[in-house]
Amino acid sequence: MSEAVLLIGTKKGLWIGRSDAERRNWTLDGPQFEMQGIYSVGIDTRGDRPRLFTGGTSEHWGPAVFHSDDLGKTWDEPPEGSIGFPAEADASLERVWQIQPAPADQPGVVYAGAQPSSLWKSTDGGVTFELVSGLWDHPHRKDWDAGFGGQAIHTVLPHPADPARMSVAMSTGGVYRTSDGGDSWEPANHGIKAHFMPDPDPEFGQCVHKLAGHPALPERMFAQNHHGVYRSDDGGTIWKSIADGLPSDFGFPIVVHPHEPDTVYVFPLIADANRIPADGKCHVYRSRDAGSTWEALTNGLPEVPAYAPVLRDALCVDQADPAGVYLGTRDGCVYASADAGDTWTEVARHLPDVLTVRAAVL
Repeated sequence: MSEAVLLIGTKKGLWIGRSDAERRNWTLDGPQFEMQGIYSVGIDTRGDRPRLFTGGTSEHWGPAVFHSDDLGKTWDEPPEGSIGFPAEADASLERVWQIQPAPADQPGVVYAGAQPSSLWKSTDGGVTFELVSGLWDHPHRKDWDAGFGGQAIHTVLPHPADPARMSVAMSTGGVYRTSDGGDSWEPANHGIKAHFMPDPDPEFGQCVHKLAGHPALPERMFAQNHHGVYRSDDGGTIWKSIADGLPSDFGFPIVVHPHEPDTVYVFPLIADANRIPADGKCHVYRSRDAGSTWEALTNGLPEVPAYAPVLRDALCVDQADPAGVYLGTRDGCVYASADAGDTWTEVARHLPDVLTVRAAVL
């Protein structure tokens, strides 16, 4: 019998939601990793059994990546640690923001994005990670600034068909891409505006909040920016605004439907001064035509005034059909939709700040 699993990372630990394949009724286990900030979680379904990941940050022990092969009953980390800068890098790892398994034709490969802005690669299924030096040694790195959440690579987007190609995004540095397996990187930000800079169209330095893509259309990517929602149809060479029809162009997450490459979801916020949901309502916005038009999804989401934002990794989809969509808010509420966003049910309330969610039907 199929089981749905929902990982919920918060400022003070990890909760795991469980349901059957219908994803209508959920039970919640937790907290695990108490008093750790869980800034990244991941689910790798490529092997014979799923592997779960947690990127935790302990105020005492620092950051680490843990893995579980029994759906979260137990967690492991190598005695020597899972991830950390080599001595010659003259840097200390502050936080792991992203854990991203590679496509199915690259078994054992898992990527991590971290703070300070760095990309890491594992070839042993996410047990240990090594620094991708080609990006760390990039001449632009000295000029990458810290966004409000820190200077970090928060999105890792491997190309679905070509293992030599990949895009990453960071705050604040923008989008970078490689076509030679990570040996060299180029900025890919043309068209993404940086209204907060003297030059609003710089080569790099944009505060991109999140990237998303779909394996069926590998050249198409979507970006939620600090002011701006964008689409690229050429692998990031040119970006064009798709914000018309949204109540605000500011927000943090953006995700793509797992089976419909033209269907994309965002959570608009009032920009800068407030960073609360637009119109004071917990509304997810969905486009079914790659950003040409947008509709508000409200059925089952709170009707009362809502002021808690959704952070960049706290909105996700699963791979089921029909697709599930999940969101967590900064006031500790989690909602799930088993019908691609048409209707929603409450999974949890009163958790600590929700930082990240990931889900899968196994």
